[in-house]
Amino acid sequence: MSVIPLVFTSGWASGINAYAVVLLLGLFGATGVSDEVPAALQRTDVLIVAGVLFLCEAVADKIPYVDSVWDTAHTVIRPVAGAVVAALLAGESGSLPELAAGAIGGSTALMSHLVKAGTRMAVNTSPEPFSNIGMSVAEDLGVAGVITFAIFNPVAAAVIAAVLLVLGIVTVLFLASRIRRFLRRRAQRREERRLAGTGSPKGGPWPPG
Repeated sequence: MSVIPLVFTSGWASGINAYAVVLLLGLFGATGVSDEVPAALQRTDVLIVAGVLFLCEAVADKIPYVDSVWDTAHTVIRPVAGAVVAALLAGESGSLPELAAGAIGGSTALMSHLVKAGTRMAVNTSPEPFSNIGMSVAEDLGVAGVITFAIFNPVAAAVIAAVLLVLGIVTVLFLASRIRRFLRRRAQRREERRLAGTGSPKGGPWPPG
C-alpha cells in the first residue's frame, strides 16, 4: 500500500505537535505495534528527547500568549519535522520517493501549523486562560487519536486529517478579525516597551542647559 496517507496524516499532526508525532510513532515501532515505523524514530535517544520536548510543549501550549510565542518559534521546526518524518516513512516503505514525501509532509505541516497559530492568536484575545487549556488538550488528544488510527487505517485517518485541516482553515478565516486584534495588541506592547526603554529622565529639561 502507498505510504501517502500516512505521510499526509503525520504532516498534519506535526504541524500541531511534532514532538508528539515523533514520540508516538517511535513508541509504536519500538513496541512492535507497527513495522512501518523507521528505525531512526525508534532510537532511545530520539524517544527521550521527543518526550522531554513534548512535556515542555504541553506546559507552554496552555499558557496564554506564551503559546503564541512558542508557535512563532516553531514556525520552521514543525514543517521541517513533518518533512523529515515523511521522508523517513517513505524510505522505510519504498513506495514513494523521499523528496516527494518530504514535500507533502512539510507543506501539510506548515498549513496545519499556521491554522494552529492563527487559532491561538484569536483565543488569546479572550482574558480567561481556560480556552487555551481546552484548545491545547483537544489538540493533543486529536493528534494522539489520529496518529494511532493512522497506524491501523491510514486512508481513513488521512481523510479525517484533511477534513480537520479544511475546517481549521475555515475557522481561521472566520476569526480573522480577532487575529488582527491580537497582532495590534502585541505591536502596541512592543511599542510601549520601546518607549519605556528610550524615555528621557524625569525631573527637568534634557539635555541640561
